Parts: sequence; C-alpha cells; structure tokens
Amino acid sequence: MDQLKGQHKLPEYWSTRSVDLSEGFVHPPLDYEQELLEAIRLGDENRALEALHRINAMEAATLARYPLRSKKNAMIASCTLFTRAIIRGGVDPETAFQLSDTFIRSVEATTELEALHRYEYEMVLQFITVMRQQKENLHYSHIVNLSVYFIREHLFQDLNLSLISRHVGVHPSYLSDRFKRETGMPLTEFVNRRRIEESQSILIHTNQSISEISLMFKFCSQSYYTQLFKKYTGLTPKQFRRDGGAITK
Repeated sequence: MDQLKGQHKLPEYWSTRSVDLSEGFVHPPLDYEQELLEAIRLGDENRALEALHRINAMEAATLARYPLRSKKNAMIASCTLFTRAIIRGGVDPETAFQLSDTFIRSVEATTELEALHRYEYEMVLQFITVMRQQKENLHYSHIVNLSVYFIREHLFQDLNLSLISRHVGVHPSYLSDRFKRETGMPLTEFVNRRRIEESQSILIHTNQSISEISLMFKFCSQSYYTQLFKKYTGLTPKQFRRDGGAITK
C-alpha cells in the first residue's frame, strides 16, 4: 500500500503551484465562473458577456506548453461546463452534446490564438441562442414542441408538412394551423429560418462552397438559398462569410 501511495504522488502539481505562487498567479474567482454559467442557463446574453469579459481580463492559467494549445484546452473545458449549463436549463442532452462536439471540433481546427479569443465569445452566444430557443419552446403545445424538435434534428433531410404531421400523429391541416398560431409563422418559413441559422456556422467555420451548403440543407438552388439568406440576415452568404458573421438585421 505504501508503495502505491508513493506512485500516486503529484510532483507536477507542487511544481505548478510553486511557479504560480512565485509569479503571483491566481485563478479567476469561482464566483465569476458561476456567474457566467448561470447567465448561460438563463439565456441572459448581456450578463454572460460581462462575466466572460471579467474572466478574460484576468491572467489566464497555463494549461500547455504553447499558448495556442493552452487556450484550446481552456475552451474545451469551458465548452463542457456550458453544455451542462444548458442541460440544466432544459435543453435536451443530445442537442447539447451535439453542439458541444461541434464547438470542440472547431476549436481544434483553429490555428490562430486571436481567432480562438473571438470564437470564445461566439461560442457563449451560440449556447445562449439554443437556451433561448428552448425557453420559446416552453410556450408551445406538445404537438408543436415535437414538430420543432423533429425539424431541428432533420435539417439536412427533405422536410415537408406531410412528413412532420405523420411524425407527430396529427392531420397536416391541423398541424399547419396550430404551428402558425403558436410560432407566429408558417411551418415552411420556420424550417427555412432554422436552416439559414444552422448554415451560418458552416459558412464561418468550414471551406465548403455556398453551392455545397445549399445542397446540404436541401434548398432547391443556390440562388434560392442566397435569396432567403439575405432576407433573414441582410447579407448574402458570400458577404456573411467575408465579414466573419456580422449580421446587419
């Protein structure tokens, strides 16, 4: 037993602690982290960004030999915490974990430290967007909630009123009327809006062509995709990609 205890000593811990103490480094207060996570859980954008700004104003911990790797490690850890926060807020776990997987892949693919700093804020905003969508869904009936969830999980497939109504077990005309009454828009427009929103991340974080993205989301043509994208965002997909995701609407 004594031999095993010896094997589990952590010399690296004491070395790191010694360096931190000698350099006067202190991790951000736990209250800052809890404030950020609570703001994400509540879908409070301003509060979350203020908390993140306070955290980033402090010196960052060294989590790897190189600054880029260190920042990636920190963001992956944060992504895990953000995922748990929106699950606690009511987002279904599978959606939350898929979002987390997407962000972690994007973090790993980023090659510039400054881009990572910008992406951290975008990551927080995206988690809040998903949380807000969940809050909106709380006001919907069970049938409309089922429809919204089905749409969200099948954006890359052909979607129509008949298919969705069969999935939720009601007549198409009933679903159409109920969906528009509760969401304020026709089902087809809701699908198109969600597809445009989802395509924005792909435009920013991949090199896929606009034509490929329009096909991926089952738009009938690239021109129709561009038309809808500009209608909902104020920019064409090309402008959106060039401007790094700055929406004018």
